[in-house]
Amino acid sequence: MHFGLTEEQQMIVDTVRSFVETEIYPHEDGVEKAGVVSPELGNEIKQKCIDLGFYAANFPQEVGGGGLGHLDFTLLERELGRGSMGLTHFFGRPSGILMACEGEQRERYLLPAVSGERMDALAMTEPGAGSDVRGMKCTAREQGGDWVVNGSKHFISHADVADFVIVFIATGEEETPRGPKKKITCFLVDRDTPGFAIKPGYQSVSHRGYQNCILEFDDCRLPSAQILGELHRGFDIANEWLYATRITVACMSVGRARRVLDLVLPHVAEREQFGQPIGRFQGVSFQIADMITSIDAADWLTLSAAWRLDQALPANREVASAKVYATEMLADVTDKAIQLYGGMGLMADLPLERFWRDARVERIWDGTSEIQRHIIGRELLRPLGC
Repeated sequence: MHFGLTEEQQMIVDTVRSFVETEIYPHEDGVEKAGVVSPELGNEIKQKCIDLGFYAANFPQEVGGGGLGHLDFTLLERELGRGSMGLTHFFGRPSGILMACEGEQRERYLLPAVSGERMDALAMTEPGAGSDVRGMKCTAREQGGDWVVNGSKHFISHADVADFVIVFIATGEEETPRGPKKKITCFLVDRDTPGFAIKPGYQSVSHRGYQNCILEFDDCRLPSAQILGELHRGFDIANEWLYATRITVACMSVGRARRVLDLVLPHVAEREQFGQPIGRFQGVSFQIADMITSIDAADWLTLSAAWRLDQALPANREVASAKVYATEMLADVTDKAIQLYGGMGLMADLPLERFWRDARVERIWDGTSEIQRHIIGRELLRPLGC
C-alpha cells in the first residue's frame, strides 16, 4: 500500500494551498466583520479560479470539467478547508448531481455551471424535515402537464448567489409495509421563476459570509422539462451527491484543523511561563500529541473513503465514519487550541475563535453525527439480520 502523493496530486495540493493563502486569507477579516462577500470580490475569486484551470474540477473533462477523481478532489477540498467558506465557495465546485441533466438541461444548467457562467445551490432541508428527508412538506401537484409547487425550504447554502436551485420536492405518496412513504422528485428552478422567492436566512455564528437562505414556493409552476432525473426517483440521484458532500465536510474539517495546528505550534514553542516555553510542559505537549494524532487519523479515514469510491467499492460506512470522526476531531482541536492560547484565544484579534465557531456546524449539516452513527451501525448489523 502506497501512502505518498503522486507528482500530479502534490501539484494540486501546492497550487490550491497557494491560492487559498494569497487570494482567500487576506479577505477573511473583512468578511468576518461585514458578514457578506461583495459580488465584486466573489466574481474576482471565481475568475481567478477559472484562469487557474481549477473551476469545476470535480466534473468530467468531456463536459468541460477538470476530470479529478474522488481522491484527487478530496485533496483539493482539504486545502480549501483552510480558508473562509464564504470566500472559497467561489472556487467553483458545482453540485455533481447536475451530471443527471439530459437534453436541453445540459445546455441550460450543466454546461453553464461547469464553465462558471451560472451558479447552483441545492435545496432539501425544511423547517420540519431535516434528517427526516421523507418528512418534507414542500409538495408539487401535477396540473395540465406542469407541476405546481407550494411550500418552503430553509438553511439553503449560498442560494443568495445562485442562478438556479436544485430542489427536492414531494410529488406523491406510495404505500409500503411500514406505512405511506413520500415520493421525492428533483427539480431545476431558475431564480426568476414566478412564484419562487429566495429570501435571507438566519444569522449563524458559523461561517460568516457563507449565507443560508429561505426558499418559498407559492403556486410556482414548473414544466415537466424541469425534472432532473426521473419522476418520483429523486433519491436515486441524491445518494451519489450525499457521498460527495459528506466527504467534502470531512476533508475540509481536516484542512481547517491543520491550519489551527500551524498556529498553535509556534505559540507553544515561543510562549514562556515559569521561565520556559509552555511546550516543554507535559500537559501541553500531550495535548499537541493528541491533536496531530486525531488530525492524521481523520485525514486517512477521509482519503481512504475517497479511494474506495474511485475503486467503485462500497463506501457508505467509510464515508459516514470519516464525516463523524473528522467533524468531531475539528471541534476538539479548535477547543484545545483556544485552551493553549488562554484568554487571547477567544479574542477576535486571532482567527481561533472563528475556527471554534465555524467548527460547530460541521457536526450538523450534510447529515448530523447521529445520522452518521446510524448509518455505520446499520451497515454493520444489517448483514446479521439486526
